[in-house]
Amino acid sequence: MAGTIRLNNQKEMKYKHLIFDIDGTLLDTEYSILHSLQDTLADIQNKDIDINELTFALGIPGEVTLRKLGMQDTKHANKIWNNNLLKYSSSIKLFDGISELLPELQNKGYQLGIITSKNPQEFTNDFEPHNISGYFSTILCVTDSPRPKPFADPILSYLERTNTSKEEVIYIGDTIYDYQCALNAGVDFGLAVWGNASRKNIDAKYFFYAPKDILEIK
Repeated sequence: MAGTIRLNNQKEMKYKHLIFDIDGTLLDTEYSILHSLQDTLADIQNKDIDINELTFALGIPGEVTLRKLGMQDTKHANKIWNNNLLKYSSSIKLFDGISELLPELQNKGYQLGIITSKNPQEFTNDFEPHNISGYFSTILCVTDSPRPKPFADPILSYLERTNTSKEEVIYIGDTIYDYQCALNAGVDFGLAVWGNASRKNIDAKYFFYAPKDILEIK
């Protein structure tokens, strides 16, 4: 009796696409983002705000953050923020295990994607220098969907662009905004705990404590 052929004796994969967030998931950017934001507020508003009061900014688009902080001209303020961010570029690094993980996932046959709240210039400045972009076949920045996370739009745009069903993808991120985006889109979510992500109010399908844990998804 004929059976199902599986390449390399691997089990049939539930997911075909693994979609990653960037900040706090692939890249450790917390220090650079928060300190450059602190500098920007000092430059524009002459305010000295404690870093702990700015952590809400992690995971949402820069212009949304600046609007929440009372900035009127968010485009101009975001340019200043990006300039300040360059001062901290040496602190931005891949999380341990990411560079080893990506080729393994690719060898297993997964399509890898990115959905990020970065705009294209921020993506170029922060992500491109780490030389892992080639592993990702589909990359969506904040400008590539009508509304940003936590709305479902980024994931829905990804599904449309790749002609993929909701059941075939999982989104992997580190913030409540990432989780809500996946939840609103009706796709599974994996929490990247390795970046000290908070589990509060996040009912993830998977909790990944190290990048290599992603290899065990079923």
